[in-house]
Amino acid sequence: MRIKLDRTLCDGFALCAVHSPEIFSLDEWGYASVVGGNEISEADEQRVRRALLDCPVHAIVELSENKAARIPAGAPTPRGAR
Repeated sequence: MRIKLDRTLCDGFALCAVHSPEIFSLDEWGYASVVGGNEISEADEQRVRRALLDCPVHAIVELSENKAARIPAGAPTPRGAR
C-alpha cells in the first residue's frame, strides 16, 4: 500500500495520528505529516486504511499504480479498482 497525505487539505483533526501514530506525526500546530515515506507495510496497512477512511477532509489518499484514488468513507469502490 502506498499513500499520499495532502497537507494543504489537512485541518488538524489528528485522527490519523490516533489510528496510526507510528506512520503519522503532528507538527506544533496539529497538522499531520507522514513519517518514513509513503510505502506502508502490511503490518500497518489496516490502521492506515482506517486513518484514510476516518479523515474528515480526505487528506490521505491511497496511491494506485496509475493515479491517486480518493476513497471517501462509505463510498462504493469504483469498478476495476483494487
